[in-house]
Amino acid sequence: MGRSLFDLAIFIGKRLLYLIPVLFGVVVITFFFTHLAVSDPCSIWFPRSKPATLAACRITFGLNQPLWVQFWDYLSNLLSGNWGTSPQGVPVYSTIATALPATVELVLASLVLMIFIGIPLGVVAASAAGRWGDHLVRIFYLSGWATPTYLGAIVAAILVAPALGLPTSGEYNSFTPPFPQVTHMSVVDALLAGNLPWASDAMLHLIMPATVLAFINMGIATRMTRSSMLEVLPLDYINSARMKGLSEFVVLYKHALRNSLISTTTVLGVTAGGLLSGTIVVEEVFAWPGIGSYAFNAITGYNFAGVIAIVVVFAIGVVVGNLIADILYGILDPRVEWR
Repeated sequence: MGRSLFDLAIFIGKRLLYLIPVLFGVVVITFFFTHLAVSDPCSIWFPRSKPATLAACRITFGLNQPLWVQFWDYLSNLLSGNWGTSPQGVPVYSTIATALPATVELVLASLVLMIFIGIPLGVVAASAAGRWGDHLVRIFYLSGWATPTYLGAIVAAILVAPALGLPTSGEYNSFTPPFPQVTHMSVVDALLAGNLPWASDAMLHLIMPATVLAFINMGIATRMTRSSMLEVLPLDYINSARMKGLSEFVVLYKHALRNSLISTTTVLGVTAGGLLSGTIVVEEVFAWPGIGSYAFNAITGYNFAGVIAIVVVFAIGVVVGNLIADILYGILDPRVEWR
């Protein structure tokens, strides 16, 4: 059955409409949770301040109003593009807009590692099912699953990175690169400027945080690929390919893997959105200047506007990840309609 770009546009439009109630629910839950968790945030923001200072703080941030009035004011400002400010008066939107590209770069690098390492490992495990190769792959990805993010990041920063001579802090060796920050992605900006030494330096800084994030989540891609391959390998068309004399590599990666990727792609799309929240600890340990570090500071500093904005960004990431997975699902399997 035929599909057109119009069908794809309609499909994307419907999914984006679904995003509206999701984001509204996220804003409602996060707003009331943060505002009910702390009765008087001004006393935390400005400790040991005079009563007059605290009263002025409550008026400035509207905390002297009933909770439903505070929510209505926040929602009105949000719809007008005003995401609020931190307790220190720093605009939330501009801070997140500047920090988000660094996190996207980190997530994309992690996904590349998960795809080009995790999926082949799943193929190896399936082709050697029940044998030592399968057991070794299982030990590897289960080790990642069982490792807490903070522990994996700390071990990588303290032990692994020094042993390999890799940097563990920031995007570059210097804080001020000699070229404009166009995309705020370290590797991309260096390449756009044609500065290969700085691009190489940025890649070296990206290796450890991306590897930690990928290692902890790689089991998802490996296990799904293994399970899907085990379902495909006994099928008749795989046996026919082997009977034709095709090499095992061609049978596995050209014929079996294509059908196996359908379910793996779906899971990876969901995982991509979830990786955003996983960057909080990794970015804090490796001093990566993304929204993960901003989220950590917003939570520990009781920055309500910042926390709500971060949760909204994470929710958008999950929805977009699911949308991309559904589109790829339809591309890999022409029988699936975009609806």
